[in-house]
Amino acid sequence: TSASVLLLRTCLVLLAFPIYLLSFLGIWEPFCRKVFFPFILDKICARHDKKSKKHKVELFRNLPDFRSRSGELRLLEIGTGSGSNFQFYPPGCKVTCTDINPSFQESLAKNMKKNQHLHYEQFLVAAAEDLHQVPSGSVDVVVCTLVLCSVQSVSGTLREVLRVLRPGGAFYFLEHVAAEHSSWKYFWQQVCYPTWKLVFAGCCLTRELWKNLEEAKFSELKVQHIRLALPWMPIEPHIVGYGVK
Repeated sequence: TSASVLLLRTCLVLLAFPIYLLSFLGIWEPFCRKVFFPFILDKICARHDKKSKKHKVELFRNLPDFRSRSGELRLLEIGTGSGSNFQFYPPGCKVTCTDINPSFQESLAKNMKKNQHLHYEQFLVAAAEDLHQVPSGSVDVVVCTLVLCSVQSVSGTLREVLRVLRPGGAFYFLEHVAAEHSSWKYFWQQVCYPTWKLVFAGCCLTRELWKNLEEAKFSELKVQHIRLALPWMPIEPHIVGYGVK
């Protein structure tokens, strides 16, 4: 019930009170962006990558099908973070990295060194909803994993994705989403929502992203609902798939 959610939310706020206080004083956000979030995301991503590896191998298997007529595959990754997807991209792929947060450079450089089968074109500091540095129709593939949960506007992001893709290009995604409304998992997602969003740099637990994707006017859309069990974390339900412009 909503009363139970409010009560438990209040308990979480009390537990995380130092963070709320730092946020009120304007200290938490810059610390989170520069230090805490890159550090904690590295740890979470390592666990998430183990759980999601077989799904990513399957997801990215048909990337070469979207090469342009010249035989090149120009790939733009939104919210690259530390570059944990690089290992799944085909040899010779030309990669442009974007992220709103430039503080991942150290772990990103490590993953670039590990994955020298790729050509790294550039790194752009850009919000997902505003990729104006990327020309319209200039990329074959856009990739976005665990990013749509924290963008300001999902529909704005998908509009930019469709703008930068060439006709016939593809958008690949793997994202955590809201659980079924009647489930305990959804109850706990609601309880954790405000504190989780503050601690994890704007990450929203209850987005029904498959609905945004269905509304986004892809000519073809493949969406699969999967579960990735991450102990003590309210992000088990995921969607994975791709849409074609």
